[in-house]
Amino acid sequence: MSGPHEGTFEELRAQLQETAATFADGPDALEGILLGIVEDVDRAVREPLEIFPVCHHSPASALAMARRLREKQPKVVYLELCEDLEPLLTELRNCKLPVALQAFASEIEGFPPEWSPLSVVAPITEASAEYQAIAYALDTPGVELVLVDRSSDHVFQWDARGSHTDDAAEPGGPAEGADASGQDTSPAEEEAALHGDAVGVEIGDLRPRFAELEEHLLRHGRVRHWSEWWHQYVELPLGDSDHDTYRQVMLLIGSLFRRLAPGDPHRVRVDEDRERYMWTRMRAHLSETGTDPADCLYVCGAFHAASHVAEFGVQGTDTFDISPRSATTWQHGLIPSSHAAIEAQFGLAAGSVSIAATVWAKNVRRTRVEPYRLVGQAGTKKSKAKKKAAPAPVAALPPSDKLTGFLRQPPVLDKLDEAELLGWSVEIVRAARRDGYLASTADAIAVFETSILLAGMRDRARPTPYDFQDAAVTCIEKDRVPGRRDVRRLVDIMMGGDRVGQVGYDALPPLARDVHDRLAPLDLKLQQRGVRRALLDIAGRPELGRCSDVLWMLRYLMPPGAARPIMGERKLGERSIQESWDLALGTHQRALIELGYEGVSIEQVLEQRLRRTAYGPQATVATVLEAVEDATLYLPGRRLPDELGTRALEVLAAERSVDGAPEVLRRVRRLLAYYRTSEPVLPPWIESFVKAGYAHYCTLLPTAFTDDDATDRQVAAMLGFLFSMESLALSLGCDRTQLELAVAQSHPQDPSKTALLWAAQVQLGNLSRADLRARCDELLGNPMVVPSYPRYLSGFVHALEPVPNLTDFVVEAVSTAFGRLPDPVLLPWLPTLITTLRANGAELAPLLIREAGRIFPGRLAALDEWVPPWLAQPDPALVPPARPATGGRGCALLIAHPASCDAVANLLGYEGTWETADPGPAGAALTARYPDTAEALEALMAGE
Repeated sequence: MSGPHEGTFEELRAQLQETAATFADGPDALEGILLGIVEDVDRAVREPLEIFPVCHHSPASALAMARRLREKQPKVVYLELCEDLEPLLTELRNCKLPVALQAFASEIEGFPPEWSPLSVVAPITEASAEYQAIAYALDTPGVELVLVDRSSDHVFQWDARGSHTDDAAEPGGPAEGADASGQDTSPAEEEAALHGDAVGVEIGDLRPRFAELEEHLLRHGRVRHWSEWWHQYVELPLGDSDHDTYRQVMLLIGSLFRRLAPGDPHRVRVDEDRERYMWTRMRAHLSETGTDPADCLYVCGAFHAASHVAEFGVQGTDTFDISPRSATTWQHGLIPSSHAAIEAQFGLAAGSVSIAATVWAKNVRRTRVEPYRLVGQAGTKKSKAKKKAAPAPVAALPPSDKLTGFLRQPPVLDKLDEAELLGWSVEIVRAARRDGYLASTADAIAVFETSILLAGMRDRARPTPYDFQDAAVTCIEKDRVPGRRDVRRLVDIMMGGDRVGQVGYDALPPLARDVHDRLAPLDLKLQQRGVRRALLDIAGRPELGRCSDVLWMLRYLMPPGAARPIMGERKLGERSIQESWDLALGTHQRALIELGYEGVSIEQVLEQRLRRTAYGPQATVATVLEAVEDATLYLPGRRLPDELGTRALEVLAAERSVDGAPEVLRRVRRLLAYYRTSEPVLPPWIESFVKAGYAHYCTLLPTAFTDDDATDRQVAAMLGFLFSMESLALSLGCDRTQLELAVAQSHPQDPSKTALLWAAQVQLGNLSRADLRARCDELLGNPMVVPSYPRYLSGFVHALEPVPNLTDFVVEAVSTAFGRLPDPVLLPWLPTLITTLRANGAELAPLLIREAGRIFPGRLAALDEWVPPWLAQPDPALVPPARPATGGRGCALLIAHPASCDAVANLLGYEGTWETADPGPAGAALTARYPDTAEALEALMAGE
């Protein structure tokens, strides 16, 4: 190192060399590490382009940033943030912090398909250095803000899926969401999941990548997790430090963590590529604009400020080639964030970001530093004080050694702020009582004293929020949690709460704004978080019907809790006249915003998703028919349903299994019923589908009967399609012989499928009921077959789907089985029967129950004398006499006037002879046998 300030850290170097010689056996790695840290600090301090090292969401960094910006007033601010997010920064004015900048891609090119969708978020809080830099640059005339970090596309280009650890907490590191007892204290899932599964990027990830080092720091610092260590030993000492001290200490920490254990080699390579990328971008900008590096400020993480790459600095080499972006189309927007979401994504302790916000507000009041806030920023108070003219920039002074004095000085012991601690103690008791705890004034005193005791045990003169949190848990929670929140969560809320951000209307994508505009007639504050109840009287106010259409589409597209119907339903051919909804669009604002990345209207997004489902590689006939039904329900017009219906034909032609037959049968029946009642003619696609399906299932039927993988329900659904669609298929040109041949070629071995085949033969007329009953009696009479007879009954139960007119026979067969089967056979079969009825209960159980109610006696007393109809002997008087083998049929009118019949026969070219009339009795035999009824009717008609 050479330069005008070569001796800046010579005294510190000498001390560290002496320390290394004392604690080590000789000049080895320890001396190299210690002196290397000083070299890193010296190198960064001498850089003509001022480097401002920060830690993400650090109040000390934010305060130092605000102070430095007012002193230096740079003309260009280089910020470590994805460069493609820069157009979003102006929209922060319309948002309530915290929010996250997001890059989203649903249709990807150049990446594996299973990665889709790609999402990158960068959360912004008010207590962060990046927000201070953004607010200064956007609201100060003549200042340029340049984002210099890799683009969102490069985030995925440089990182393998499943190892996104370059910006988040390392997996396997200490879990920061549990207390000493192991109780999980993570915040509510709803707030913690606001970022979804997006990859998080941040400024300044300062956490040791050396597990043993972190464990050592936590143990000797007498703290539970890393967030508490950072608050105690970095945030508080740097809160009142000057700029040079802050800067050198942060550079020291970044270099220390970097040199001790860089971590995973892949992560190190990504870190170094990011540093090369950023310095390459900054040198290119300086060259293009001719800006003096002294008028610039480079805001980056302290880890990256202590970089060792050759491209480091204004005079660095230009050997890094930036790869072009992929063909992926990225969408950019703002989504709501929360303290819990930031903590969950970056591995911070629960409540640490809320405590940081509290410390930030307290530091601002204490130091009287005026922070930067975007003009018009939602959620911030307007300052009543008159704005003063910006002070003149302070000339940069040569850097001096601040590290030596900072490292030598003893810890500053703050005096106890009893008023603050007492206020915390009273407030936590009040909050605990509201949440169901039996807390009292004595508990408030106990929390106060225990906080002081814990701080003393941990060598602190003043209790920190973490000490107070531990004391509150110890004194109030005791053995159980009566409400939804534990005491640790109550302290988090009290310290600033899990503040949830909100994206303003003007910053929403067009789709989200369109949704809010179309739901405006509901007169509800849907942008606010929480559940809103919407009552739609569509009959009284027809204009609310359009709101209903939007809500049903949102229910289909968004998570279940966003739009939940309480009253009303939407089915084919049915529309509710009154509806009631629970709406939480403000709570699920992220999901609504991400819909805006897919299209400009919810109709377009819905159409795209239905097409994606129908044309996807995993599409089946059932899923395509479901898409047809959804398109008919939610979208106007016949264009899309007809297109998807044609796609169903293509999938049916390529399908070689019967797995989806039950679902296909159910949906085709429903669509046919809808079109027959609402359309003058059937759509061409469904006629073609019935014809193709008839031939398709006839072809597969013999194989399905013998295939062990085909279930009884699937075979029954195939037969149900063939029999229920038979009349339509025959009218469209199909041949019934094809079905008869398919049934004749079926030779099942399984008892349940054999029963299905018998039912199909009954439906076709190839088997009479008497023959079917005889076969069942034969099975019950064969001791070798009796154990498998329940499986035949299961087949008959499934046969109710294709042949519902066998319901009485199934009741008869089940009743006979209960009467004749021995208990060792019957009892193990009952679970199978119950399972069968449960699986098909909606369609089959009502048929059996109704038929059983018709056959069985209605009173228990009549059961003893009741004889089943299938066992009762018929009354001989009611049996009609056998018809003679020969003779006429009693058609006296034709015999008396044969001319008409002869004319028709001549017209048809038929030559025949008349039979001789039977001299026996003709007409209705029942009337002749019981003449009283006929005579009474004659008397009534004659008026007697």
